[in-house]
Amino acid sequence: MQLKNIIFATVKHLPLLTKVLMMIVTSALIPLMFPSDGQGEHYDYAEGSIWRNDDLVAPFDFVVQKTQGEIEQQQALALADLTLYYHLDPAAHDEAVERLNALGGSRAGMDMRRLRHMVDSIYAIGYMEPPTDMPDYENHTLVVLDGNVGSEHTAAEYVRPIDVSNALLRDSILVPSIVFDANRTQLEMDSRVSQLITSAGVVKQGERIIAKGETVTAERARIIASLEMENDKLFRDNYHPVGRYLGQLMLCIIAFIALYMFLKNTRHPILEDNRKVTFVMVLILLMSALTALVSSQSPDLVLIVPLCIVPIMMRVFFDMRVALYVHVTTIIILANMVPNPFEFIFYQLIAGMMSIVTVRNFENRSKFFLVSGAIFLSYSLIYTFGVLSQESTLEGITAGRYLVFFFNALLTLLAYPLIYLFERAFGMTTNLTLMELSSTNTPALRELSRNAPGTFQHAMQVANISEDLINEIGGNALLAKVGALYHDIGKVSAPLFFTENQNGGFNPHDELDNAESAAIIIQHVRTGLELAKKYHLPAAVQDFIRTHHGTTMTGYFYAKQLNEHPDEPINPSDFQYPGPTPFSRETAVVMIVDSVEAACKSLKNHDNEAINQLVDRIVESKISQNQLRNCDLTFGDITRIKSMLKAKMLSIYHARISYPVVNPKTTK
Repeated sequence: MQLKNIIFATVKHLPLLTKVLMMIVTSALIPLMFPSDGQGEHYDYAEGSIWRNDDLVAPFDFVVQKTQGEIEQQQALALADLTLYYHLDPAAHDEAVERLNALGGSRAGMDMRRLRHMVDSIYAIGYMEPPTDMPDYENHTLVVLDGNVGSEHTAAEYVRPIDVSNALLRDSILVPSIVFDANRTQLEMDSRVSQLITSAGVVKQGERIIAKGETVTAERARIIASLEMENDKLFRDNYHPVGRYLGQLMLCIIAFIALYMFLKNTRHPILEDNRKVTFVMVLILLMSALTALVSSQSPDLVLIVPLCIVPIMMRVFFDMRVALYVHVTTIIILANMVPNPFEFIFYQLIAGMMSIVTVRNFENRSKFFLVSGAIFLSYSLIYTFGVLSQESTLEGITAGRYLVFFFNALLTLLAYPLIYLFERAFGMTTNLTLMELSSTNTPALRELSRNAPGTFQHAMQVANISEDLINEIGGNALLAKVGALYHDIGKVSAPLFFTENQNGGFNPHDELDNAESAAIIIQHVRTGLELAKKYHLPAAVQDFIRTHHGTTMTGYFYAKQLNEHPDEPINPSDFQYPGPTPFSRETAVVMIVDSVEAACKSLKNHDNEAINQLVDRIVESKISQNQLRNCDLTFGDITRIKSMLKAKMLSIYHARISYPVVNPKTTK
């Protein structure tokens, strides 16, 4: 029994568990993308700027390190009088003589006696090998080792290659007898460097390093840099990868809990749709992976990542509030993973807000360039005035930063193809796609116009009226317009069976019984869905095809069957549309307008009273048949819909004055 209750509770809360699992998996993956950079606490400052943070107090005793330039200068002084070590090679003279004799046997005309005398003279003094990486060796003292006994000399006491004018001797015969001892010299060098003092003092725990509002002088900058180095050392000594991962995991989970609560309280329909939740998680993961990649290669270039793609895509698929909240969640999560988190948050938050409010709807491609320009301008202004506020001048500005911002804005244009990919992957529809589908030049509407012109004109009329109604009561007017344009495309397969396409008085239903006629009429819904898949219409548009008749009856043939065969049993399902009923205000409005517009054409009298009664009767019938119970229309919405429909129908079918006929005789 207990196991049964557990299974029942699990199944009952499966949608919630699925969303929680997606958020936990996303939270678990993000920290794995960002390996530790081995850094402790660092501070946001620049030499010559104003210290904007709170007073900085030494958390422990630490040594102030000298700057790299000071250390290099100290090393240069220590090595200026470095002793160079050499050793004697007693076999060098004999080897040179052997080389000379070998050359003498192969070359005629050589003055062997003179060359032998020169060789003996050179080795009597000593032939020295200069160090290859020490051009100032002449200024150093030389210690020449003969066995374990050393004596001090200078380079000028020996013959060097530069002193030998005879190229044959220098290049082919002479072998150094005073040989450079690189190992002993390096030991001497290391000994001197190790004795250098690299510290410039000690800062005691609790000592104030700099107060808020003070200028970061060169000396204070050196102390802060030393503290950062000590923080790094302590971080590496005490670093625990499991603890770090758990900490970052929990920070991600906390951020996603906040996002979940926002969606639950203000955008519950998004939270109910697993596709949409998955879409949000995948987008955050994609941007996190890109940020991790750039951060691992070059942390200074992390601002090149086009994070504004997140709010842009959220704005296109959802709305401004969702876009802002998801963007804030993303940058809060990533700020814990990248260097200079405050700077990162400030840049990304302002640029993201600008990308959201720059345009209200992405209905054409040019607006993407407008948003891209706004992002570049936002980054550039923040950087320019940030440098000015920190350093009080613009001398610290580098052109390379503007290049980073330019590439960021350029990469933001990738949002356009990403929107198309995410639409196809998650089955969602944006205004960009709806704008393309609203053109009457699409293949589906061209076929409808060519084969069923009466239905096409009816669809155009329903689309225009539905758009106006949704604009009045609130909703996606563009979606209602496009849905209305395609709601009857199934009639293209049998256009003559629908009265708006009949000419000449011929009606093919006269040759069929009522059930057969009803089946053909009902079939246009199924055929419409088949054509929608053929023409790759999005699911949001297909909803209008399947719901525009809901689960109503084919009234004419059902009533005719009842009248003609009152004593025969009737199966109502033979005359009933398959549904479902409308489940949004857009689909509900199209259902109402479709019925009213079609019924108005059958009226013989289009006066005010007739139209008012027709509209009231049709709307009330939809309500009584429970066709509007699943949509979110209020009584106030329905009242406004009826009022506007009456005005629209009166405007369309208003009486026109008769033009007088001109008597030909009066024109003479």
